[in-house]
Amino acid sequence: MWGVFPLYFAALKPAGAWEILAHRILWTLLLCAVILLLRRDLAWAHQLWQRPRLGMGVTVAALLIAVNWVVYVAAVLGGRTTEAALGYFLNPIVTVALGVFVLRERLRPLQWVAVAIGALAFVYLSVAAGSVPVIAITLAMSFGLYGLVKKKVGVSLQAMHSLTAETAVLAPVAAVMLVVLTVRGETTFTTEGAFHTALLVAAGAATALPLLLFAGAARRVPLVTIGLLQFITPVLQLLCGVLLLHEHMSTSRWIGFAIVWVALAVLTVDSLRHLPGRSRAPVAQLAP
Repeated sequence: MWGVFPLYFAALKPAGAWEILAHRILWTLLLCAVILLLRRDLAWAHQLWQRPRLGMGVTVAALLIAVNWVVYVAAVLGGRTTEAALGYFLNPIVTVALGVFVLRERLRPLQWVAVAIGALAFVYLSVAAGSVPVIAITLAMSFGLYGLVKKKVGVSLQAMHSLTAETAVLAPVAAVMLVVLTVRGETTFTTEGAFHTALLVAAGAATALPLLLFAGAARRVPLVTIGLLQFITPVLQLLCGVLLLHEHMSTSRWIGFAIVWVALAVLTVDSLRHLPGRSRAPVAQLAP
């Protein structure tokens, strides 16, 4: 589902990235609220008031994931899906680097090799393109920092609770954003037909459903397997961009991707060599 998001967001044209972001936040919050009310599962919300550090962590995480979402949607709408895919290929490498430089974690030799190869890919792509791949770096850094914030504040919320809290933080801004866009005549919610309206409403389910499926799988599947499966997302994004959205991939861009894939292969080998007997994945994070 995450891998074919480019097709979904492309189908939302002529809506812009900010309108899509606002609808995604508000409809996701509404969907989560309905589910939690039906389950009578609201007691967890008290800890956000009782633990200010947790509430601050949720707020920072919400801002980071909002940046990630709007940049990703803008990339797809702007015909730069392949660069967005590069960001999610780089994400594991960025996450490892953050572990070293922020959390002072120690890396194994192959992990150092992977980070070095990833840095080489970044330099190569920047030189070959004549500019820094801003979209890819922004997506990789925002999602990597999102995971770091969740780890640093010790968030223990379940996936549904976390998604609800983070979208609740963003909801007032999203509502104001829609009002401003409406006043300026830049919304498409009621002007492009019923199908377009339904697609914008469905953005809530499109956000929540794959996350909940991932959270369910994370409790049943070893951590390393989860990590390897997550490579499917940027692969599908790349295929969508090249084969279905007909985006151009230069030879230099293919070479840059190949260097990144070598780094990911090294990380994969290292993970498989140090596979715990019954390792389980932690609480799921949000995706694009």
